[in-house]
Amino acid sequence: MNSARSIDAFETEFADPFGGATRNALHGAARRSSSGPPVPGEVGVWVFVLGDMIVFSVFFGVFAYSRSSQVEVFEQARTTLNLCLGATNTLLLLTGSLFVALAVHAVRANADRPAARLIALALLCGTAFVANKAIEYHSEVSTGHTPGTNDFYMYYFVFTGIHLLHLLLGLVVLTIMWRLVRRRVATLKDHATLESGAIYWHLVDLLWIILFPLLYLAR
Repeated sequence: MNSARSIDAFETEFADPFGGATRNALHGAARRSSSGPPVPGEVGVWVFVLGDMIVFSVFFGVFAYSRSSQVEVFEQARTTLNLCLGATNTLLLLTGSLFVALAVHAVRANADRPAARLIALALLCGTAFVANKAIEYHSEVSTGHTPGTNDFYMYYFVFTGIHLLHLLLGLVVLTIMWRLVRRRVATLKDHATLESGAIYWHLVDLLWIILFPLLYLAR
């Protein structure tokens, strides 16, 4: 009987010479890994954000290079932009991003109704941005400033136009988020969808934060 127990003990020690410490350490590490902060949203949206930022970085580099060879033209054209409208659009997007961030926080706290109101406010900010940009475009064109005027205005209309397309898509994303929250965010997939939408909207905000000083302020 004692011999059998000795053989069993020997086999256990041979399988794990540290008396179970190895298994416990591995299990503890696994638990710590699984309990770490998860990356918000879907991996695909982060890949898109990275790709979009790379493309816009190239755009900004081309703009800076062109500006360095036509400093007077770019500076004179910059002063014709409506700084007040540009600053207002910046404030609208920053406020909209704040509302979206608060909405995601509210959903995580199981407060879906306040989250829906916050997303609706973000939609209102985005819509106001579009209306404000339309007024600005009309003002520029009516005074004879078009993409064919000079290189500055060519870049201005192309860059802000691409950004506006991003924002219009962002309004669609916010609408989907609003409908999802109204229906109730119940599953992990729903949470990931909501977070992915928020990430995209923050991208729209970030691009404008770079565009605003580049076009309206840089001297």
